Amino acid sequence: MTDRSDLPPTRTTQPMDPPPPSDTPTVEMLKADIDSGRTGDKNSVYDPGLASLGADDEAAGTPASPFQVALARLSERTLRWSKGARPVGATHHKDEGFPVLFVSFIAAVAVVFAFGIWLVRGG
Repeated sequence: MTDRSDLPPTRTTQPMDPPPPSDTPTVEMLKADIDSGRTGDKNSVYDPGLASLGADDEAAGTPASPFQVALARLSERTLRWSKGARPVGATHHKDEGFPVLFVSFIAAVAVVFAFGIWLVRGG
């Protein structure tokens, strides 16, 4: 068996706790809302990202204000669900129906190939 003691422990399998309420919320708190599953976007585990949320805004010299972050947190946590919306993403929807267009395209291609083979064989 291989000794894996040189690898750092990973947090990606441990559940995340939501951040505490704050009068001056940060972008990291918004990311923690998402990672903890409070927004309904994903499971409640740590999601390592290449660039942290808001890093591009900070690099451009326009970081989000605490008011903007508070508004985003409110919108993601409550306003999204106020009208009874279902979780977003195709993985949450099991009733998407039969892929009629895709199957029709495959059937049309099969018919074209069959007709072409029939013509080549001297049909």
